[in-house]
Amino acid sequence: MLRIINFLEAIIERLGIVARYSLLALVLLVASNVLLRYFFSISPVPLQELEWHLISPIALLGISYALKHRADVRVDVFYDRFSAKGRCLVDLLGAVMTIAIGAAIAWLGLAYTEQSWQLMEGSPDPGGLPYRYLLKAFIPLGFAALAIQGVADCLRALMGLMAPTKPSEGHEVRS
Repeated sequence: MLRIINFLEAIIERLGIVARYSLLALVLLVASNVLLRYFFSISPVPLQELEWHLISPIALLGISYALKHRADVRVDVFYDRFSAKGRCLVDLLGAVMTIAIGAAIAWLGLAYTEQSWQLMEGSPDPGGLPYRYLLKAFIPLGFAALAIQGVADCLRALMGLMAPTKPSEGHEVRS
């Protein structure tokens, strides 16, 4: 099971690298656009639209990457007080919901993306980028990646639930 988890998370890690480099490119692009606008009075529409194109992989691939690295927001008021098995049960429930939501949105996003691809949808702005359908492809891809990370988390929680319990784990020993 650990081999499967590592394989799935390696996929998420690679997608996260795409998101990280997209973020770096976005920062450089915004800085360049500001310099062009204020020092040379140039404001190219394609460069401004490229900013939108870079936000798509950052957000949609970054979701699963953040979840993998536990950079998501959690409220651990009760979670920290649970036994190890209780935490695994909560993690399992969260992972199953993540899989359901990720798979549902990925599935629903396919038709939306397919329509955009068939139309070869581009920017409605004069001089804009012609590849808007590529942005929309990140919707099913990003949510499928979220479902994949959910599967990895689900397997990890199942491993925790199947692990033998130590006598002192999960409850206080009273004398």
